[in-house]
Amino acid sequence: MSKTQEGYLLIADITGYTVYLSKSELEHAQEILTVLLELLVDHTRPPLVLSRLAGDAVISYGLGDHFYQGQTFIEMIEDTYVAFRKVIEKMVLNNNCHCNACANISGLDLKFFIHYGVFIIQHIGDHDELVGSDVNLIHRLLKNHVSEKTGFRAYSLYTDAAIRHLGSPDIHETMTSHAEKYEYLDEVNVWIQDMHPIWEQKRVAGRVTFLPDQVLIQFEVDIQAQPEQVWDYLSIPEYVNILTGADRQEITDRSHGRITTGSVFHCYHGDHASRLLILEWQPFERMVTQSLVPVPVPNTLLLCEYRLTPTETGTCLAKLFSKATGPLPGRIMSNLVMPLVAKQGLKDLVAFKQRVEADLVARAVGTVGGVKIDITEISLAVETSLQFTKR
Repeated sequence: MSKTQEGYLLIADITGYTVYLSKSELEHAQEILTVLLELLVDHTRPPLVLSRLAGDAVISYGLGDHFYQGQTFIEMIEDTYVAFRKVIEKMVLNNNCHCNACANISGLDLKFFIHYGVFIIQHIGDHDELVGSDVNLIHRLLKNHVSEKTGFRAYSLYTDAAIRHLGSPDIHETMTSHAEKYEYLDEVNVWIQDMHPIWEQKRVAGRVTFLPDQVLIQFEVDIQAQPEQVWDYLSIPEYVNILTGADRQEITDRSHGRITTGSVFHCYHGDHASRLLILEWQPFERMVTQSLVPVPVPNTLLLCEYRLTPTETGTCLAKLFSKATGPLPGRIMSNLVMPLVAKQGLKDLVAFKQRVEADLVARAVGTVGGVKIDITEISLAVETSLQFTKR
């Protein structure tokens, strides 16, 4: 008998799909939609579990005991949207075909539906079928009045239940409150995040660049976990303690409940606190902080970068320290002190790796099932959907 589970339900749904097909040649439309669905499947990574494809949508779930922090989950959805928009933009820029399918690519977009509830997982054939009243609810939310009420074409829709389980009372402050009514259901209160501003912000976001001659020290470890998972641990105080050798950690200056550029890690070593100001926050890729060098010369500063690079077995996590800036005596002293600090820093990075891998094993993250869908299956699913839609 299937066991009742509790967790997140997520549907990524391509916007403008039906209109696009009605005006497009099937052959090129199939190629384009296959690429887009493959991207959505590739971004469904542990602890998010792929359930199945449904036409122009990818359905997945995440069990409550094995999941990300709320902010990381939102960042993962935003990252998927940005990747989707990059592919659309690249297709438009590189298009030299004059068929309708290629000409209408820019009309495609993406929506996400997120709910938290209980459901049963039934393994049927080559996919996991999710059943239960909460599953029915999220599917009903696909038909809504969001665009006509808000003007948003691409958005993430979070139910009240999902927002509560994200774990931050302020995380919905930048979202738009909305409600939907369905037959036989109470009014469904939801929160809408417009995704287009996310894309525009990412397009123009500046980067703190480390030139080769500015790097003083660099070391790295390979962690058997996806970049999203490693990133999640980088914002958990007890794990940041390991990386910084601190006794305890406080994070201040969040923006609407989220850690971001301008937030501060306060790393306490006994009664002394080191202040790490976040200069760059690029989820799943890099974080750059600025702090005072522990030398008796005021205003001697250095940068520290954590860089995440996907590998065949997981993630390479690199830690880089820049050469110090500020008064000359402070820079000289920093060059003498930092190699000693680096020895402990490498030990801390190895300890972080070991704790992360041990925690993932203990919680059995990534081993809860799901289906494997390759490019052939995606292409077949798209072909079947196109034939059905054209009837």
